[in-house]
Amino acid sequence: MSEGKRRFKATIDGETYTIVGSKPEKHMRVVAETVDEQLTQLKEMTKGLDKEKRAILLAINAVSDQLAMRNELNEWKEKYKQLEQTKEN
Repeated sequence: MSEGKRRFKATIDGETYTIVGSKPEKHMRVVAETVDEQLTQLKEMTKGLDKEKRAILLAINAVSDQLAMRNELNEWKEKYKQLEQTKEN
């Protein structure tokens, strides 16, 4: 394992996973708990789907949220840049 990487065991949707990453354990725990909660919600909402399809839906939701946040961040950066330019004039 490379330097700075940590191992963290998590139970997600009844399965045990070893997550390897450089983030603190608290961060990895929150991520694992969030994924588990969201999979549980999807299981309740989509009773006919198997685990793989629920995981794909979760990934789609996560990427959609990530793209929306990236767009919002870019908008804020642009507003900040405009404010800085106004301040200089």
